[in-house]
Amino acid sequence: MRVGEARAAAVAWVRENGATAYFTGSTVGVPDDAELPVGSDVDVAVVVDEAGPKPGKFLFRGALLEVTPVTWQEVRDALGSYHVAGGLRTDTVIADPTGALRPLQALVERHFADPEWVRRRCGEARNRVERGLRGIDPAAPWPRRVMSWLFPTGVTTHVLLVAARRNPTVRLRYLKVRPLAGDLYPDLLAHLGCAHWTPELTRRHLAALATTFDRTVPVSRTPFPYSSDITAAARPIAIDGGHALVDAGDHREAAFWIAVTFSRCHTILAADAPELHRELAPAFDAVLADLGVTGGADLAARAERTLDLLPAVWARAEVLMSATG
Repeated sequence: MRVGEARAAAVAWVRENGATAYFTGSTVGVPDDAELPVGSDVDVAVVVDEAGPKPGKFLFRGALLEVTPVTWQEVRDALGSYHVAGGLRTDTVIADPTGALRPLQALVERHFADPEWVRRRCGEARNRVERGLRGIDPAAPWPRRVMSWLFPTGVTTHVLLVAARRNPTVRLRYLKVRPLAGDLYPDLLAHLGCAHWTPELTRRHLAALATTFDRTVPVSRTPFPYSSDITAAARPIAIDGGHALVDAGDHREAAFWIAVTFSRCHTILAADAPELHRELAPAFDAVLADLGVTGGADLAARAERTLDLLPAVWARAEVLMSATG
């Protein structure tokens, strides 16, 4: 499917639902005639009065959409929010029935690159790393603890992407930060634990993930914020997207989302199919072992080491902010 066709499906969905909405995510700025990459969806932010459940990923007219609610207050504060600002830095408005969204988008576009706002957004990303790594709950179920380590560790990449005025992408964060990180990039991979991964090792973990994913989908019942990521419709992102990275020589950059998806699957399995959770645990343990994590003590030690890396990450962010200021 071409990007323009997928966008047209998103526009149709927004109109059918009478929503105030704008495009966000990795397809912003991609030409309409380009092929939608394997493992990509079309992200739509729907502006709402109050936060509510996230519709997430679903197929609509043949396109995989991901719909995320964003409150009006978040849009008004967008210049200081690295997750919200990126989607409004250009005119991505799909529908604005109230007439209130376009002036706010224009304000973000006008001031997006102002140094004080870039620095504030970088600081927000750095704070997320610190809060996340210091807030891992040792009493939480193991898959949730793993996610509590993975995501703030990965936000180190967002500090640099935001500093360079780039899209702080989710699944492809390590791939996108690679040309920006300079000599720091090996350290970012090492703190995730995948610097030594080979294409063969990555494919082996992807094959195990595919089995876990496919056995999780039919038993999933408990609603989680990421439940729509573990569905048949979303499988191309989790599995095919990983293989596409390996095929392109970016096997280490696939590790983050492999580990995240394993953790999400096992959180669902622990809630909805405990016996299957135990049966499939060895594959989850294996991917974590190859990241250098075998228990809570490892998570705590890795969190501390990444916190120790933050001054170097910030120093690199300063270079990027100066270069693009």
